[in-house]
Amino acid sequence: NVMLPLELAGQSAREAAQAMLERVGLGARLHHYPRTLSGGEQQRVSLARAFVVQPDLLFADEPTGSLDAATGVTVIDLMFDLHREHGTTLVLVTHDPQLAARCGRQLVLAAGRMVTDD
Repeated sequence: NVMLPLELAGQSAREAAQAMLERVGLGARLHHYPRTLSGGEQQRVSLARAFVVQPDLLFADEPTGSLDAATGVTVIDLMFDLHREHGTTLVLVTHDPQLAARCGRQLVLAAGRMVTDD
């Protein structure tokens, strides 16, 4: 799952994918199927897959929407750590004001229109 974007780009995949899975705390789950992972583990795999290609820009739509509060904090902390490590620009969509407060800039939409730009 994490190797796919690298393979599509014609890059060496196995070592980079394994290193990224270890970075997100899932090195021991390398050969597990997605259905055997918890929701938080699945989100961390998603982060590994997204960051393994070292993108300049990453869009995340409700990245904690299906997680309990404690797992959500863990996943968001990891996302911001990876963002800093890789210099990736994050564009987050969220209804969570605490998550929005962690962002450098907030655009607030209401009824399809931007109402504030902080």
